[in-house]
Amino acid sequence: MDFLWTPWRYKYIASAGKTDGCVFCELQKLSDEKAQIVLRGKLNFVLLNAFPYTTGHVMVVPYAHIGDLGLADPATLQEMMLMAQRVQIALAGVYKPEGFNLGMNLGRCAGAGVTGHIHLHVLPRWIGDANFMTTVSETRMEPEDLSVTYVKLRDALAAK
Repeated sequence: MDFLWTPWRYKYIASAGKTDGCVFCELQKLSDEKAQIVLRGKLNFVLLNAFPYTTGHVMVVPYAHIGDLGLADPATLQEMMLMAQRVQIALAGVYKPEGFNLGMNLGRCAGAGVTGHIHLHVLPRWIGDANFMTTVSETRMEPEDLSVTYVKLRDALAAK
């Protein structure tokens, strides 16, 4: 195959590096549906990753613009972990994954796409979820539209 058309990524590519603001600070100001925020706490919120590695890939993000884990206060970190636990339970109920990855990328060389605002990734995982497209072509295949994931996960979290 010579081309894999991904027109939905154009907005991301066209705006990359062209904004002075923080994407997480801007998203928290939008409506939950527009920002794809599935859960709000007092100090953190949970939103779908716009460019997920797996279906259900979410991030737990502090409202405060904190660029280093060492600068986060204990209450923010406690709520972050409790929200990660809650969303992990909801993801397990909705998608029945065989495992999870949780983690942070701090700094550009560590893989952080957003370097100035810490966030915790929660990814459901399945045996075989890395197919040839991922391993050979560095391309991810997502079986579910983000709008469907948003509704499923928002509803699961609201039921708790």
